[in-house]
Amino acid sequence: MPPLSFEGLLGVALIAFGAPLLLGLAPRLRVPAVVLEIIAGIVVGPSVLGWIHVDLPIAVLSTLGLTFLLFLAGMEVDFDRLRGRPLRLAAAGLLLSFVLALAAGYASLFLGLVRSPVFLAIILVATSLGLVLPVLKDAGLTGGSFGQVVIASASLADFGAVIVMSLLFSREARSPFTTALLLVGFTLTIGVAAFTIARAERLSTLSMVLRRLQDTTAQIRVRGAVLLLLALAALAGRFGIELLLASFMAGSVIALIDRDGQMTHPQFHSKLQAVGYGFLIPIFFVTSGLQFDLKSLLASAAGIVKIPVFLAALLIVRGLPAALYARDFGRRQAAVAGLLQATSLPFIVAATQIGIALNLLQPSTAAALVAAGLLSVVVFPAAALAVATPPRRGEVMPAAQEERW
Repeated sequence: MPPLSFEGLLGVALIAFGAPLLLGLAPRLRVPAVVLEIIAGIVVGPSVLGWIHVDLPIAVLSTLGLTFLLFLAGMEVDFDRLRGRPLRLAAAGLLLSFVLALAAGYASLFLGLVRSPVFLAIILVATSLGLVLPVLKDAGLTGGSFGQVVIASASLADFGAVIVMSLLFSREARSPFTTALLLVGFTLTIGVAAFTIARAERLSTLSMVLRRLQDTTAQIRVRGAVLLLLALAALAGRFGIELLLASFMAGSVIALIDRDGQMTHPQFHSKLQAVGYGFLIPIFFVTSGLQFDLKSLLASAAGIVKIPVFLAALLIVRGLPAALYARDFGRRQAAVAGLLQATSLPFIVAATQIGIALNLLQPSTAAALVAAGLLSVVVFPAAALAVATPPRRGEVMPAAQEERW
């Protein structure tokens, strides 16, 4: 085994520690910590200063960070609320987004910006739920119906984008029909696993052992959650399914089977968030900055011109459908939802790599898309925080609006 160096990982850890600390020292600077983490990664990475390069430890932990990011995002979905009008609103918004995305894709093809309009449409539809959640938490909006609609919309967009990408643009030489069969098989396998885990946890003996070990050094529930995540990730590799989808579905399984109505393990989610947000996820965001190809972007003026075009396309495709929420939450909250839904980066990074591998995107176009995604992370969440009006404690929305839900 070759010797491993942790000097680069040390630099990543320093950025991960310093970014939220700096924001804590400057509370008026209403910018998500991930923004500073990505920008700092660009500055110290190969594109600018060249101090840190992505080596094996950073690459492995970054992949785990992306996995945990989508895992925790899946856990945030409240299936008790994800029904009725919230689900209908989210689904209607996603349908409108697909129509707008296809229009933007074909317009970009006509202008000579892309080679595959459908591929671009899929990229534009996705929303980074992992980036939206911290903003909703900071604004105090995750507990109400408005937060659940935004989460539902982002969840459906992520699911839809990954599934359609897997069906139509798989990196493996498979037909869409074969890929669809594999997706069905993967989903059924997860369903069986979820049912088995739920039934096993109801056994009195096992339940008692879990409660006894959950707060000891065994941390048995945390280990079980990590085991489930890694098992589904490995299973996804066997089925040829994208890791993003497997991670999100793993978190959704936890959300479904781990209701804990009696609060027998109230710190379980906090422990998983500590592992994710305290360790792995910041490494992914800093690494995204390290991998940003600034040289390809600046190689031609055309690449730079594409950035505002793609940024506007993100805002139109995912932001405009949020106007459907105005009737229930008001125009201000609808604007917040639109800005948050237009925030996207992790999926763009992964999808552009697929596009380059399949010769669907030029390197400069891929870099422009990533730059637009980065700007969406910098601009849109900060604008959403500035516009947001968090409800008072114990109040979600006016009673007249709440009755419709």
